[in-house]
Amino acid sequence: MRVASLLPSATEMVCALGLQDALVGVSHECDFPPGVVGRPVLTSAKIGHSWSSRDIDRDVRAVLRDALAVYDIDVARLAEVAPDVIVTQDLCDVCAVSFDDVKKAVATIARPGTRIVNLHPTRLADVWDDIRKVGAATGREREAGLVVRGIEERLAALARRSSALGSRPNVLTIEWIDPVMVGGTWMPELVEIAGGRALVTRAGDHAPTLSREELAALDPAPDVVLVKPCGFALERTRVELGTLRELFRAMPWPAVRAGALWLADGNAFFNRPGPRLADSAEILAACIHPVDFADLAARQAGGFESLRLDV
Repeated sequence: MRVASLLPSATEMVCALGLQDALVGVSHECDFPPGVVGRPVLTSAKIGHSWSSRDIDRDVRAVLRDALAVYDIDVARLAEVAPDVIVTQDLCDVCAVSFDDVKKAVATIARPGTRIVNLHPTRLADVWDDIRKVGAATGREREAGLVVRGIEERLAALARRSSALGSRPNVLTIEWIDPVMVGGTWMPELVEIAGGRALVTRAGDHAPTLSREELAALDPAPDVVLVKPCGFALERTRVELGTLRELFRAMPWPAVRAGALWLADGNAFFNRPGPRLADSAEILAACIHPVDFADLAARQAGGFESLRLDV
């Protein structure tokens, strides 16, 4: 079995199924588990991440407006690694190579029997189905069932703890900084499991863009805000602290008055629909109910931090 993964969440699924040694190629963004680093890289980005989030958003929109792909596939290297199974997605052309480009690449390398496993998660149940789908394509159905069961048990235990609490704060999750995009898809489900009420979006929704005026007028206003930009690790998000502080200082939110503003690693967690969504829910719980979930805050300490405005 030779497996190529063209997105980070799929790589984590493949490895969770015990197939790390079967990975013959990964995307340029695959970085977990650490053992996948150094595998042949099969994709590259046309848009850099060294600019501001405003610049990145502008350039991505321009590329998509011109009907171009945000990412390229190294077809020659794909042919060289000769995968039996290629795992990709068609949910978001900003998150990974386009599904059409993958199909064209497979047709180009003309290797009979290569199977494309296409993932399209918009809710938590879809993510679990995708894990099972990868398991079925790689002969790891039993392992996939065990992985899904383990994740579901962690989330169920968290939901039981959070449901026993006396309060359920209003939570705003931010998926992009400038312009502000609100977390959709599975994020409202994670907020519910973690003991909050998600604002703006419902499970399965795409991430909407809100203006400053719309943010200021939110009713109810957020009691807790979590910023976890797609593709940004904590270090990268800190580059834009000035933008975030200027935005939040102007907001008449209880979250601002209470200092309930948080940053999280949006690259490793939340925006990767795979096994670490259980860790993401625990980070959320630690942000929403920091006293009640102090144990989870300690466990997930490297994945999030408080955002202070008085600096």
